[in-house]
Amino acid sequence: MTQETPILDLSEKGRGGIKLDRRLYMQFLAFGDCLDVAPVFERLAQAGIDAAVYADVNDPRGIGLLTMSEDADFFVTDLRRLLTDEPFIHLTPKPEYTMFGRTYSIGYEADLERTLIGRPRERALDPNWPWVIWYPLRRVKTFELLPKEEKGRILGEHGNIGQEFGKADLATDIRLSCHGLDKNDNDFVIAVLAHQLHAASAVVERMRSTQQTTKWLQSLGPFFVGRVIWQAKK
Repeated sequence: MTQETPILDLSEKGRGGIKLDRRLYMQFLAFGDCLDVAPVFERLAQAGIDAAVYADVNDPRGIGLLTMSEDADFFVTDLRRLLTDEPFIHLTPKPEYTMFGRTYSIGYEADLERTLIGRPRERALDPNWPWVIWYPLRRVKTFELLPKEEKGRILGEHGNIGQEFGKADLATDIRLSCHGLDKNDNDFVIAVLAHQLHAASAVVERMRSTQQTTKWLQSLGPFFVGRVIWQAKK
């Protein structure tokens, strides 16, 4: 009698046993030497893709580009062709800011489609959240050896800060997993979005004192700080 090979279920799980085998991939790229943003806006509008462009606070010639798709092939086909053509071929890539990740579930979500697809896209393309700080983070590897309850308590401290800012309508976030997808072995990509820049900065400041940041993070950043100058329609 042959033993059957177990089937691995890689779908995202939510509350009550619900599942969804979909997720949204997002990629952030940064460029320098962008002296004219109008051709960038025009080309992206022609392409009809979900994207946002940011003015780089720390580089007067710099921009950031966020793109997203449920299909991972998009990033090595359509997007690749777009970025190797006018006007992007005249820009200078900043690979140190490249970030790529996927949305994920924690297990308690009641609406997986909104959690994984709808909400992250809406936040990224919402003109009411023009300021953004994008950054990767890498945890100390021994964090994964902690008991589940302790990990939940540590992560909950961060979650409470996010909820506090969200309830006050000051800031929101996008959280992506990048396990195995990041050249620097980062674990997550985070975007803090806010109406005003000081609110996004305050979120990062508040999280400096948490256990996760002080004890269980190996690295943070680099940080891209920018303001939306173009978005596809939600």
